[in-house]
Amino acid sequence: MTWNVPNILTVLRMLAAPGVPLIYLFCDGEMAALAALILFVAAAVTDWFDGYLARKWDQQSRFGAMLDPIADKAMVVLALMVLVGASDLNGWLLFPATLILLRETFVAGLREFLGADAQLLQVTKLAKWKTTAQMVSIALLFLGLALDGGFFWSLGLILIWIAGALTLISGADYLRKSMPFLAGPK
Repeated sequence: MTWNVPNILTVLRMLAAPGVPLIYLFCDGEMAALAALILFVAAAVTDWFDGYLARKWDQQSRFGAMLDPIADKAMVVLALMVLVGASDLNGWLLFPATLILLRETFVAGLREFLGADAQLLQVTKLAKWKTTAQMVSIALLFLGLALDGGFFWSLGLILIWIAGALTLISGADYLRKSMPFLAGPK
């Protein structure tokens, strides 16, 4: 493993992911939502920077390629878990959150099953849009909680449904690409 700036940013993002539920362990209400928003947005920004710097400085590594999607999933899954709980299991949030969690679990399992053939499941532009929609919607939902609902909460709900749809479409794309490997030997 190479310790370079992009990999350090990815590790920091991975370590920040459990910080969101920890915030809710020690704080509540609008203060917790604001602190979670700040931590989540700071971590989400590192997602863009680590990839940008790795490409710009030619510091892409197997470690970074492995940990980056795990850090993204950890951030999204833990933040969604907190948001669903903080919203008292709001069904309009619970359903798309469930779709996102199912897809993320499915794709992780698919990659594990494919092993060496998993390179066929390279990150697509659609998957990048999905991740962006997830992160922006989660930030808006935390902002909505911090401001006690209203416009940002509603906008976040709309965007999380869009993220859920993108999540399903990208999951179906990964399944389609993996079908030849799932069919077994001929």
